[in-house]
Amino acid sequence: MSPNPMQRRPPVGVIHQIPRSVWILGYVSLFMDVSSEIVHSVLPMFLLASLGASAGTIGLIEGIAEATAPIVKVFSGTLSDYLDNRKWLAVAGYSLGAISKPLFAVAPTIGIVVAARVIDRVGKGIRGAPRDALVADVTPHHLRGAAFGLRQSLDTVGAFLEPLVAVVIMLVWADNGAKRVFSRLSELLVQCVFRQDRVARNHGVSTFDSRIRARQLRRGSF
Repeated sequence: MSPNPMQRRPPVGVIHQIPRSVWILGYVSLFMDVSSEIVHSVLPMFLLASLGASAGTIGLIEGIAEATAPIVKVFSGTLSDYLDNRKWLAVAGYSLGAISKPLFAVAPTIGIVVAARVIDRVGKGIRGAPRDALVADVTPHHLRGAAFGLRQSLDTVGAFLEPLVAVVIMLVWADNGAKRVFSRLSELLVQCVFRQDRVARNHGVSTFDSRIRARQLRRGSF
């Protein structure tokens, strides 16, 4: 019995059509967001209890750090266009974020905390625009909205998990003091971030250039 010509195969769901590279970037963003937000949520307590910083000093540190990321983001996007290499800028940004985490735990002075906080925000500024441009480059035009939504939703999941993980860690090590809690927290989180960064470089981000080049060849341009 011949198949009915009116019957069609069920359409593939949009979520399954999104490139694997976008999923990789989404999960890297998720774990990076968890690691960054947990550290930042206990940072004021660390500065106040362990380093003796005043409320005004804490506010100044946060203001400088939060102003750094959007400023750097403006230049990183332009630089990624100029260099025509978004991959390594994104990897560099995530690496800076991972490297900054242990500095918080070993910081003997407020100056080291400021340096670590600025390095972390510089990393965020560097990776933001190239990462979003990579999502656009590797995703077909009709799936770009879904791809951007997926990456952002995974980032939001990280922000949701952050306070839950922070509460559990604080309950487990509540009797060890702020310095000990912060040290253990940074140790765990930097391992997580480096693992995700390695996954992105070995299995996801490394495929971006070849995919972008293939699309350019199909369009007849270089």
